[in-house]
Amino acid sequence: MGDAMKQAMPVLMAAICLWLLCVVGASAQQLRTPVFTTLDAPDAGTGPGQGTFSTSINAAGAAAGTDQDANDVVHGFVRDPRGTFTVFDVPGAGTGIFQGTYAESINATGAVAGFYLDAGAVYHGFVRDPSGAFTVFDVPGAGTTAYVGTLPASINATGAIAGHFDDPNGARHGFVRAANGVITRFDAPESGKRNGQGIEDCLINDAGIIVGYYEDAGYVNHGFVRAANGTLTTFEAPLAGTAIHEGTTAAGINAGGSTTGCYVDAGNVGHGFVRTASGVVTAFDAPGANALGTCGAGINAAGFITGEYLISNQNGENEIRGFVRDAIGNAITTFRAPGAGVGAVGGTLPGGINQAGAIIGSYVDANGAYHGFLLTP
Repeated sequence: MGDAMKQAMPVLMAAICLWLLCVVGASAQQLRTPVFTTLDAPDAGTGPGQGTFSTSINAAGAAAGTDQDANDVVHGFVRDPRGTFTVFDVPGAGTGIFQGTYAESINATGAVAGFYLDAGAVYHGFVRDPSGAFTVFDVPGAGTTAYVGTLPASINATGAIAGHFDDPNGARHGFVRAANGVITRFDAPESGKRNGQGIEDCLINDAGIIVGYYEDAGYVNHGFVRAANGTLTTFEAPLAGTAIHEGTTAAGINAGGSTTGCYVDAGNVGHGFVRTASGVVTAFDAPGANALGTCGAGINAAGFITGEYLISNQNGENEIRGFVRDAIGNAITTFRAPGAGVGAVGGTLPGGINQAGAIIGSYVDANGAYHGFLLTP
C-alpha cells in the first residue's frame, strides 16, 4: 500500500464507520472497524485483464462470480461465508480464450445463475443448484451464431431467472424463466430492432418485479420496470438526455421495488439515481465526481446504494472509485479498495450490497489484474 493510501485509510474508515452505524443500527460501543477482504479465486490469472470478478452476494454472505485464468479461459465460482472457494465449469462450456462459465447472480438458497460461452462462442443460460447440479437452457428464438444467445443476469429466492437474449439479427429481448422452467419473453414498446439494440440488464427481486433498460432505434437508453403480472412501465430520470447513447439505465432493484442506476444528461454527464416503487426519481452525484459521472449498481432492502464514480486524480487521470449512499440522510461515503491501482491503471468497482451492508465487487491493481473484494461491517 502506498504512503498516500496509508494516510487516507483512517479518514476512509471513519467515514465508512458512520455508514455502518446507519446500516446495522449498532451503538457506538458496538461499532466495529469495517474490513476489506480481497477475494482471489484459486485458478485466477494475474496478467492484465485476468483475475477474479465478484458479481453477487446473498444475505448470508455467500458470493458468486467469475475468474479468468492464465490462459484467458473463464470459470464460475462460489465463495461461502467462511471464505472457501468452489470453482466450477458448466458442462459444454468452451475452453478457448474468453470462453467458459460466467456466474452472474446468487440467491438466498445458494443457487447461481449465469451463462456460458461454448466452443462455437454461442451464449447459453444455466442455473447451478446448491448441491452443484446444473440445468442449462436457451430462450426459444435465441440466435445460435457466435456471440449471440441467452444471457441470464439475476436469480431470485424462488428460483426465477431474468435476463436478455439475442435474436438471430443480434437485437436484444428480455426474458423471465420460472423455477419450473417456463420461459416468458418480453419487449419494451419502443425497443430498437437493430443489432445490439433492445433490452439489457434485467434484474429480478423476490416479488418477481424486473428492472432493466432498453435502447431504442435512435440508440437512446430508457429504464423500465416490469411487474410480476407482466405489466411493463418505462421511465426516464429527470434531465436525462435524448441524443445517441444518452438516457437512463437501471442496474439494481431491492425487495421493495426501489431501483438504482444512472443517466446521461444532454451535456453527456453521468449521474446516479434512485427510483422509489411509486415512481419518484431522485438524482445524486458522488462528491468529487467528474463529468464521466456517478452510477448506482446495487440497492439493498433498507435503501442503501452502492456503485461507482469517476474522479480526476492529482495527475489528471480518471480513476474509478466506489461509494455508498445511505438511506437515512442520503449522505454519500466514497472509498477505494486498498489494493487498487491509482489513476488510469486501477479502479474500484462495487457490484452489490446485501441487507447487512456488506459490499461485493472487484478492483483493478496497478498491473491491470482484477481481484474480487468484500467490504464487511
